[in-house]
Amino acid sequence: MNNRVLAALSLAMSSLLIAPALIAQSSDIPRTEYGVPDFQGTYTYRTLTPLNRPRELADKAVLTEAEAIEWQKYENRRQNRDLIIDSVGGAQYPPGVISYNEFWYERGIETVADRRTSVIYDPPNGREPEINAAGRQRRAEVAEARRLSIGPEGRTLQDRCLMSGRTGPPMVSGSYNNNMQLVQTKDHIVILSEMIHYARIIRLDSEHSTRQLKWGGDSVAHWEGDTLVINTEHFYYDTGWRGTSASLKVEERISWVDENTLDYDFTVEDPLSWDVSWSGKLPMRRIEDPIYEYACHEGNHGLPGILAGWRRYESMGMNGDGTAKAEE
Repeated sequence: MNNRVLAALSLAMSSLLIAPALIAQSSDIPRTEYGVPDFQGTYTYRTLTPLNRPRELADKAVLTEAEAIEWQKYENRRQNRDLIIDSVGGAQYPPGVISYNEFWYERGIETVADRRTSVIYDPPNGREPEINAAGRQRRAEVAEARRLSIGPEGRTLQDRCLMSGRTGPPMVSGSYNNNMQLVQTKDHIVILSEMIHYARIIRLDSEHSTRQLKWGGDSVAHWEGDTLVINTEHFYYDTGWRGTSASLKVEERISWVDENTLDYDFTVEDPLSWDVSWSGKLPMRRIEDPIYEYACHEGNHGLPGILAGWRRYESMGMNGDGTAKAEE
């Protein structure tokens, strides 16, 4: 946590950190009938800024305005699915059939306001720490289970329409469905993520409950001044968010930047994945659109087909992924 404090202090002159402090001192911020800041509404957290700093920008934490404009133009073209040639591939797709065309994407088209080169700000290199030995072993076991496709439990939570890497916690920007709705009552906060249509019910409490473990962990929250602090742990799964273990702990801090923008700051800790914690932050901008239903069907239609296809290949003497078996 010390690294997180130092990193936050090093960013103290940036507008993204100054703005929440300024508005927190104002009596004009909207409040609920219970006297706490009223964050209710629908927001988008899409951004072109990647979670991890690109390696070619290793020594550059912040872009100049001109560099940001140039980089945005380059990235929006590079990621445009309509410009990828199937037989050649591109944007991390190998040659072959490319997924959805550009119409279906709603990734961000601009960097975050202070033009940081990564959502992650701690460690200072803007990248997730290296995976430790326990994390590498667990991920290898998960990868082998998925390769064999031994059953539904071998597939990803997203394949099974249960969770997504963007559902949260924490919430990070991706290709589409980067939207959420926040609702407040006297005793609870509800965050409805558009991705997978997952509603996270957060108690205003100091004690966690483990009677019923949840896919998204057990979330409790409290107020520190005008900042909402959410702590989540006790996850049900051991193959979770970005390959994390059930020991994952996430702290989220939400505060006002201005009347249309929330500052979302999070810290991730999992001793069975990384030896140190890491932190990121991004803005959540108010939108007028509602949260639409995310009708995920892979889990109830596609999954039997995936498993049936795997078994069919095996009956033909091939590996489950359709490749030829190595001669013994």
